[in-house]
Amino acid sequence: MFDMTKRHDGDLATHTPPNDLKDRIALRTVKAMRIVADSFFAKRYGHRAVVLETVAAVPGMVGGLLQHLKSVRHIRDDQGWIRELLDEAENERMHLMTFIKIAEPSKFERFLIMIGQAVFYNLYFFLYLFAPRLAHRVVAYLEEEAVISYTQYLAEIDAGKVENVPAPQIAIDYWKLGEAARLREVVIAVRADEAGHRDRNHELADEMAA
Repeated sequence: MFDMTKRHDGDLATHTPPNDLKDRIALRTVKAMRIVADSFFAKRYGHRAVVLETVAAVPGMVGGLLQHLKSVRHIRDDQGWIRELLDEAENERMHLMTFIKIAEPSKFERFLIMIGQAVFYNLYFFLYLFAPRLAHRVVAYLEEEAVISYTQYLAEIDAGKVENVPAPQIAIDYWKLGEAARLREVVIAVRADEAGHRDRNHELADEMAA
């Protein structure tokens, strides 16, 4: 079974072209969401990460829940999907916990977190319920955009436009970073996670299409 949290050392710029109409819908939906995020957050990457990681923690939990119910309903093995999807959700939750320490979101941004999570959970639940392959493709394209965003975040740090603050202890413990680790190392670790989620969700969508 593929480990969702395994560090990704491959091509971070990978893009999977859509295969059919559903894939094109998934890609266009994600691109539209990207426009909204860019308009609202601009280059406030830490605050963008807080809100977007809240949304990113939803798909794995929803997928794990529905795969669990499917396995019970059909009385058959889940082939490791449940644990894998729940591991993805936990990994994304740790991203959120990390960036909350870094960005210290305002009350308004915390309100956005609650609203965004409530809306996205319900939309994604019904999407996964009726079109699970499309749901995984949407997540894969979301992760493609996440890799791009974290690469831009890293460039801002390297250019000195974003302060390379010390990594919070929660990140040091989770990714087993050195005690002297800073934000740059955190962003690299998170970006690697997102690349792994991207690749695996594309694989899961392809498996469902087979």
